[in-house]
Amino acid sequence: MTSEVRVDAGALHDLLRAVVAATGSAAQEAEQVATHLLEANLQGHDSHGIMLLPRYVDHVREGKLHPNVTPEVIRQEGSLALFDGRMGYGQQVGRIAMDWAINAARTHGHAVMGLRNVHHIGRVGTYGEQAAAAGMISVHFVNGVSGAPAVAPFGGSDGRLSTNPVCVTIPPAVPGGQPLVLDFATSAIALGKCRVAFNAGRAVPEGALVDAKGQPSTDPGVLYRDTPRGALLSFGAHKGYGLALVCEILAGALLGGATAWRPELRDRGIVNSWLAFVLDPARFGDIEAFRGELAAVIADVKASPPADPDHPVLVAGEKERITKARRLADGIPVDATTWGNLVAAARSLGINDVPPVR
Repeated sequence: MTSEVRVDAGALHDLLRAVVAATGSAAQEAEQVATHLLEANLQGHDSHGIMLLPRYVDHVREGKLHPNVTPEVIRQEGSLALFDGRMGYGQQVGRIAMDWAINAARTHGHAVMGLRNVHHIGRVGTYGEQAAAAGMISVHFVNGVSGAPAVAPFGGSDGRLSTNPVCVTIPPAVPGGQPLVLDFATSAIALGKCRVAFNAGRAVPEGALVDAKGQPSTDPGVLYRDTPRGALLSFGAHKGYGLALVCEILAGALLGGATAWRPELRDRGIVNSWLAFVLDPARFGDIEAFRGELAAVIADVKASPPADPDHPVLVAGEKERITKARRLADGIPVDATTWGNLVAAARSLGINDVPPVR
């Protein structure tokens, strides 16, 4: 098999949906999870896409991921709610929790939503896009516990934190426009991107990894092959580390969720906790004035002469939309290892009709 294959997005969606359904999910949940994973690949975030599904299948079998779960309300007071995800599919449970936050913000002008003990929620930008589509601004802090932590604190050399993402989204300035979607791991690169590089036999960028002795490395094998293993670094040195620590505290500790320092909580699958703030911009004053200023600010930064004429200035979310258009037309690139793992997972569930690749 070649090092990379390409798969039609529609055919791949059908396969993903069939696999999730075969784990026991009802039709609506299978559709939601499949759509979420596919969208991550379409936008170029392969680390949060289809490569995760074989692991999800294993977690269902091991009793670490529970299909057809709805969140349990732990506390609900007007514009504030705390939910327990009961280790359900995060892509489904998370959307339900975000629906609550959006509706609460419509009523109160703002909402604070906490969700703990949920299986992997996937690409956080998905929920920001959900809020933006409803005309809401949203801010998200997420922590994750899945095995031994992989991200070193600034100045350290072993894993103590996860890739704890931060996301901020702002609805479009004009109806039918595109939102700003700022969504990033606090590590130099996402852990899944290291896995993609390892599967494909590629190096990672300089400044992303250290080996077990704290020496810089571009070999993702220091995480997946070496014992003792190396660690990811935070982006921006102490700045990314500070944000990662804030995520650990606000999403994990504050909500009573799992935190990375506790070894007894590390073997539960992929456990996320998530704190979200949702704001209705119309409650802050003249919404049309806000939209006009938003459009003007974006236009101004994009008007900066590009350092490279082939790479104009973009704003958060544009690169993903460009990638999506290309992948819808050309097919989704999948490394051979990820494709083999997905096909094997499907066949283990009795699904032998897999889409052709090119």
